[in-house]
Amino acid sequence: MRHSILYFDLDDTLYPNSNGLWEAIGSRMNDYLRERMGFPPNQITEIRRKYYQTYGTTLRGLQINHEVDADEYLDYVHDLPIEEYLSPDPLLRSLLNSIDQSKWIFTNADSNHANRVLESLGVQECFEGIIDVYALGFVCKPEKDAYERAITLVNGFAPEQCVLFDDSPRNLEPALKLGFTTVLVGSDQCPPGANYAAKSLHDLPQVFPELWSTA
Repeated sequence: MRHSILYFDLDDTLYPNSNGLWEAIGSRMNDYLRERMGFPPNQITEIRRKYYQTYGTTLRGLQINHEVDADEYLDYVHDLPIEEYLSPDPLLRSLLNSIDQSKWIFTNADSNHANRVLESLGVQECFEGIIDVYALGFVCKPEKDAYERAITLVNGFAPEQCVLFDDSPRNLEPALKLGFTTVLVGSDQCPPGANYAAKSLHDLPQVFPELWSTA
């Protein structure tokens, strides 16, 4: 089997980006920077943009530049009623269960948030585990080390045996360079960093039928 390990990003990949959850998380990030850290409101957007571009996530930038407590930050920004944004997705569950390969969540978020999302979608048992920001030692996609650590954490498969599904072309490009097969989720337009593109994971049988091949 050419593809042995499938890595799935979490937010805006397992569910559509139109449901508002990620925007709500972003709002909580803004609140944290304003209320807990005292940043002027008119500077927050630029601070988040700078840290995202430089470090991969706002959290990593805050850790490096302000020694922020990761547990406190993650608990705060994910303190949302996820069940108001997500509901069980039986089609996604059936599709994931029809794929024989080992499936892992690979996220810059933490496992507490990931488990709540998976439970709300009804797909928690479809994955062998969660590779989160703690497992990665706070190295984040799109840093090369994040992908290499993700491979090590699933017993060191060759990159050519791995597939990454992610909604961010920025996160896919380093994986492709390492040898991963990459799938952009959320668009049917394939950017330079992706081998495939799917508007939704529901479209994978049409977009990427090789996943079901045993050859």
